[in-house]
Order: sequence, then C-alpha cells, then structure tokens
Amino acid sequence: MFHRAAYLRFAVVALLGAAAACKKTPPPPPVDTTTAVPLSVTVVTLGKAIGADKSVAQPLTTFGTRDTIYASVATIGSAPSATLVATWTFQTGQVVQADSQFIAPTGPANTEFHIMKASAWPVGAYKVTVTLNGALAGAQDFQVQR
Repeated sequence: MFHRAAYLRFAVVALLGAAAACKKTPPPPPVDTTTAVPLSVTVVTLGKAIGADKSVAQPLTTFGTRDTIYASVATIGSAPSATLVATWTFQTGQVVQADSQFIAPTGPANTEFHIMKASAWPVGAYKVTVTLNGALAGAQDFQVQR
C-alpha cells in the first residue's frame, strides 16, 4: 500500500509538472500579414509656404508675381530608392525649372519643391508636373496674376 500511495503522488507530481511545462512553452511568433505598399504619389499641393513636415498648410492655385511657389508632393508606400522630378512650365510650354530629389520613404511622406524669381513672374498660366521614377505621377495647374 505504501508503494501505491508513493506511485500516486509521483504520478500527480509528474502530471502537474507536465502541465506547468506546457504553459511555459512560448507561443509561436505572430504571422506578418502586412505587405509592402508600392510607392505612389497621392497628391500635389501648391501654396506660398511649407510647414516643417513639408506640407502646404494653405493650398492655393493663384499666386502673385513676386511669390515663391511651393509644391508639396505627398507619397504613400515604401521604396529603397526612388526619384521624384518636378517640372514647372509656363503656358507656352517653356520649362521654367526642373528639379529632382532622391527619396527612400518607408511610409507616408511629403517632398517639397519650389520656384522663386528675383524679378516678377510673367502673368499667365503655369503647371507643375511630377514624375516618379520617370512615370507621370501628378500635376497641378496654377495662375500668376498681378
């Protein structure tokens, strides 16, 4: 009988130990269900000033002849390397300025471009066209008035 009680105690302890060991097993790591979002331009916004986050606080499409004109290019997605190009043109098709910036975003971001002129801008219609890695990604028409 003594052996039987000792055997039962041993079995209970063994079962409790096994149960405790099962609880200590770490859960498997979570499965990563996120997928990389390809980089794309969401909007091109123009204004007279740009914030610390490179966004335009007050969007405009009409500017004065002596204004500095800012374009904020909003992107989503990620890329290890990409090229944004902003080409500013006058109504005649004449290129006013073209600038490029290399970016490597890992999520939503803003990239800033601007044009300024020591003398007055000619009055008329203008356009800024943005390409991402050589493909058209956005455009914004605007006016310069007296």
